[in-house]
Parts: sequence; C-alpha cells; structure tokens
Amino acid sequence: MKLLICTSLIILLSACSQTPQSKNIQVGSRPYYLINDLPASELKTQLQACSEGPFYKTDFSIGHRGAPMQYPEHTKESYIAAARMGAGVLECDVAFTKDKELVCRHSQCDLHTTTNILAVPELAAKCTVPFKPAQNGQPAQAKCCTSDITLAEFLTLKGKMDGANPKATTVAEYLNGTPSWRTDLYASNGTLMSHKQSITLFKQLDVKMTPELKSPQVTMPFNGFTRAHYAQKMLNEYSAQNVPSDHVFPQSFNLDDVKYWINNNPEFANNSVYLDGRDETANFNPNNPATWQPSMAELYDDGIRILAPPIWMLLALDDNKQIVPSSYATSAKAAGLKLIAWSLERSGPLNSGGGYYYQSIKQAIDRDGDMMKVVDVLAQKVGVMAIFSDWPATVSYYASCMNMANSE
Repeated sequence: MKLLICTSLIILLSACSQTPQSKNIQVGSRPYYLINDLPASELKTQLQACSEGPFYKTDFSIGHRGAPMQYPEHTKESYIAAARMGAGVLECDVAFTKDKELVCRHSQCDLHTTTNILAVPELAAKCTVPFKPAQNGQPAQAKCCTSDITLAEFLTLKGKMDGANPKATTVAEYLNGTPSWRTDLYASNGTLMSHKQSITLFKQLDVKMTPELKSPQVTMPFNGFTRAHYAQKMLNEYSAQNVPSDHVFPQSFNLDDVKYWINNNPEFANNSVYLDGRDETANFNPNNPATWQPSMAELYDDGIRILAPPIWMLLALDDNKQIVPSSYATSAKAAGLKLIAWSLERSGPLNSGGGYYYQSIKQAIDRDGDMMKVVDVLAQKVGVMAIFSDWPATVSYYASCMNMANSE
C-alpha cells in the first residue's frame, strides 16, 4: 500500500525521487550499532533516547568525498547517499584534466585505484605509468592521472572503491583491492563527475559545497595553466552557476591558495578553509606552540578564519585517560579561528587504537562505539563547526539528537 501511494504521488511531491529531499533524512543502522557498542554512560543514554528521530540535514555533517565507506568516492551515487544521510555540505576534491577542465578526484593521479581506467585499453595506454605486474619481489605498479586524459575521456570512466592489489599479476587482480572493511556491493557502476556537474547536483540536493583544490602532480604552469588560474577557475565555476558565496567553503592544504582566495575573492574570504597538514613536517607537536609555523595568531592576521586539521590534532588525554581538547585546539579557538575536523569513519574498526586519525588518544580507543565519544568531545568541548565523515549518517544522528543547528 505504501509503495502504491508513493508511486501515485511521485509527480506531485517527488517523494520517491532519486534526489533526496531535506525533510526525508535517513541515517540507517550504523549509528545504532555504534551507540549500542558504547559502554553504559550518560552519553549512551542520551543518544539512545533519540532512536526514533526526527533526523535532519545539518551543516555540522560534511560528506567527505560523498559517502566513500560504501560508495565509490566522488561519484554521483556517493554524493546522493551522503545527502540522504543528512550531510548539509558535500565535498568535491578538484583536479584538472589534459584539456584543463576541472573534475572531482581526491588526487590528480589516483585514477588507477579509484576508476576502471586500467581495464579500458585505449585510456590505460595514456597513463603516466601503465600497469606493470608484480614480479621478482616488486609490487605491481601503475599511475594514471586526470591530466593524462581529456574531460570527455574522464567522463567515460566508472568509479570504483579506492584500492589496489600490490601482488597483482593482471589488471583484473590489481583492480580487486578494496579493503575488507568496506564493500563492493554498490561499486559496480560509479558515475564520475566534472566539477561543474557536481555543482549542479549539489544545487539539486540543496546542500552547501566545499571544494578542495588539490596539489598538482605535474609541473606548473601546465600548458600555460598556472596555479592562480587553477585556483580562480574553481571559484569562477560557482559564480557561473549563481551559487551564493556563503554556500561555498573552498579548501586547500596550500596556505598560498587560501591567501589567494582571501586577497582576490573577498566574497569567499570568511569561508576559505586552511587544511592543516603540518603534522607531516618534522618536529610538529600539537601540544607545543613553538612547533606551529605560522602561529595561530599569524594565521588569523593573514585573514584565515577556518582551520581544518585531522581529528587527532584536536584531541588529547588527561591524567585519567579521558578525551579532552588539545593545546592546539584551545589555542586555535583563543585566536578566533573556527575549526573543522577530518575525517570520521575512515579508519575501519577501532578495536586497536583507531590508526592515524586517533593517534593522540589511542589509549582510549578500543571499540567502534568510541567513535561517538570522539564526536561528542569534538562537538561539546572542542567546539568544532563541522566534521568530515566517510559515512555522514553518524554525524547527522549525533547533531540531530543534540539539537544542533540544522541547515534550513
């Protein structure tokens, strides 16, 4: 009966449309699994009390590459899934093609692990490093870049779950490298997208947008295409589709990119996001301000208003092994910087310390349910403005339960 009613109303209400409506958010079963896995606590009781919703779209929940825990990243299917889970902001990582068009890819040179390019002979032949099978103790190799092919060629590819088999002796074996804690159930036909197409889709989904300008892996200028051209072209494509600047959060790990936007596109200045990857530099310590170059105050003085580090840099353990804000987090807030954390749901099972994203608090991480404790500390004690997640339903459930501001 419900199916018949839904079908009869499709033209009038679009209730059964592939495009999710902001009033019909569905979080699925995973948040319940995580909450059930929490030890008895006030937080667990509070979250359980919200089991029947209502759940809503929230800017606190950012779809990191869409919903890549189970859908091929940066595909139409991944984005739609993230929006259905309540992500009020979606991310397109921006790379460029041989003909200098912008596309959604996490890296300029990841097509060999995130698409079927190696299974398409005429395009595989154009890869920077064509497939080489594992032999004589050496792993299989390949390197295929967006800049190896045109936009038209890029759009003929199909997205797959990110992964490769280093022991492969054939292309088919190489492409079969999905981590065991993810799935290929929804990965047979991922639809790749240009940056322009992602903007159109995000407008249809009624979400905000956070494009990340990826570092080029070719020498710049690229056929006359400079880094400034690249940074400006990304923002121009939002203006061309009349997207309000306050609905766009441009990001980069390169501080010069962020300064370029601040100085040349003032309408985007307050929303420009500096992705902090300084933990890759020698001697960086989130609890030692002397190792932060530039300092929090210097970032603010340069016009930076939003700082986005990995989760672990925002958290520490107190003497009782309880999760608390790090010195980095408290100093950033004191300097007037807003914070965004990345990336929840990206480490697989948390029964052994959680890996990279939880390294500063690994002594307090031994079960999947601890993920909800991390979200709670980030929200209530650190005071982040949003959390990137590979499965946005987890963050959307929490934000809805805690009556955090939605994106209506």
